[in-house]
Amino acid sequence: MIKAVMRWCLNNPLLVVIASLVVIVAGVLSILSIPLEALPDISPTQVIVKTSYPGQAPQIIQDQITYPLETTLQEVPGAKAVRGYSMFGDSYVYVLFKGGTPIYQARNLVLQYLNQAQGQLPAGVTPALGPNSSGVDWIYEYALTDPGGSLNLAQLTTLQNWFLKFALQGIPGVAQVATVGGMEQEYQVVVFPNRLLAYNLTLPQVEAAIRAANGETSGSVVDMGESRYIVRTSGYIHSLKDLQQTPLGVRDGVPVTLQQVARVQLGPVLPSGIAE
Repeated sequence: MIKAVMRWCLNNPLLVVIASLVVIVAGVLSILSIPLEALPDISPTQVIVKTSYPGQAPQIIQDQITYPLETTLQEVPGAKAVRGYSMFGDSYVYVLFKGGTPIYQARNLVLQYLNQAQGQLPAGVTPALGPNSSGVDWIYEYALTDPGGSLNLAQLTTLQNWFLKFALQGIPGVAQVATVGGMEQEYQVVVFPNRLLAYNLTLPQVEAAIRAANGETSGSVVDMGESRYIVRTSGYIHSLKDLQQTPLGVRDGVPVTLQQVARVQLGPVLPSGIAE
């Protein structure tokens, strides 16, 4: 048999060369089309539900959020396991589906059952779906630095969150861009209790005044000739000075502003439930 094959090959060299070239081309195309991954995704389809309840202990989170969500999401069609984790201020529920379940179908099913569970949660608490990614998706990390030293940590964080993040989220295949580290700034109001007593004010009054001062109010329109003018008041806080001039009340005919009873400053964002 082997002698016959060798004799045929020697008698038909052109056909042997053509067959060899066809095999080589087919092999190269097969290698290029094989999906190769450094970390193959063998994890089941999963959907993450995150719920924030700032300032609450893990036991409260478990009783009022995690447990109601777990019992409701166990009824999701195709779900084979529901795992909940409660921690300070946050609840995480992982819904694992049977193999082959499309991720978008799984997310739609979980979203439908979350709407049913909303009535069992505390007022003002709304669960949200996590990023559209699997358990082994990770991650390209990069460090944003300024070797020249012209930008501080807060400015670098602002550049990351308001420019680079949105550009990277538009890349196909990117599910989420998360910022780790840095320093986010916020307006902070440090109230002096003695001054509140002196002006006969309470902390809830100060909080309500700040909320009322940071807002827009729209009215109607005024037609003048062929033009139409929109009537509205502009009240968004854009600077420390705007916040300092927030009116809290009137004493002896003189307005009392926020800067008279508190120190207004820029500072790092504090974790949920932690006050200065």
